[in-house]
Amino acid sequence: MEKYTVSSDGQKIHYKESGNGNTTLIFVHGWLGNTEWWASQQENFKNKYHIIQIDLAGHGKSAASRQEWTSTRYADDIKAVADASGSQEVILVGHSMSGAYVLEASLKIPQVKALILIDTLKNLDESYTEEQTEEVLSLYKSDFKHTVENLLPQYLFVEQTPSDVKERLQYEFLQNEPELAINVLRPLYKTDFRTIAKQVQVPVIAINSDASPTDVEANRQYLKNYDYVTIEGVGHYPMLEKPDEFNAILDGVIKKLI
Repeated sequence: MEKYTVSSDGQKIHYKESGNGNTTLIFVHGWLGNTEWWASQQENFKNKYHIIQIDLAGHGKSAASRQEWTSTRYADDIKAVADASGSQEVILVGHSMSGAYVLEASLKIPQVKALILIDTLKNLDESYTEEQTEEVLSLYKSDFKHTVENLLPQYLFVEQTPSDVKERLQYEFLQNEPELAINVLRPLYKTDFRTIAKQVQVPVIAINSDASPTDVEANRQYLKNYDYVTIEGVGHYPMLEKPDEFNAILDGVIKKLI
């Protein structure tokens, strides 16, 4: 069922709700993503859990007129949906940039019992200077299409990534206005999530691609209860690249957490 709620700054936030169960899984996409990135997980888990797929502001069917793009606003989007669901036991699942935002959202939502991070925050000690941030964003400003088609694939995909997944994601990315795409990404580079991580009290388990290493010791300096599992032979979108294997791993992680 498609629904809407309102975030702290009045933005209409779209989400899809299905399934039933005592535990609610709230799936939050990464940059330029949408609820449909989690279609396989919705289908697989709807008979076990209450499933919510969210479109953050600036994405999918949610409003995109936000005046102030910040990590706090994104966390408020997630809180608005969690509150609207009425759930008493929530697990937040955050992919890519939203791994950071589910950390922050967990501090605002008492019902959150655990966090699952998907190929993100592999080393919380990694950070960008303001100059490095502007250098990255300038690539999108100067030629958004060229960057999406030629530079991004080097970082997002591996040799085994299915061609249909690459084509789908590039097509979806290019449907966005470059200025909005940059605005919705900027908060990720502007926030020190280590301070937020230190405040997180719930267990955190990551499902990470083997395309780049995870520094578990660095992360445990900030997150009190952090662990991870690896899914092999995928790039940055394991839930799309190997959905069956990803679902099996996710199932195990959820069972461990609850």
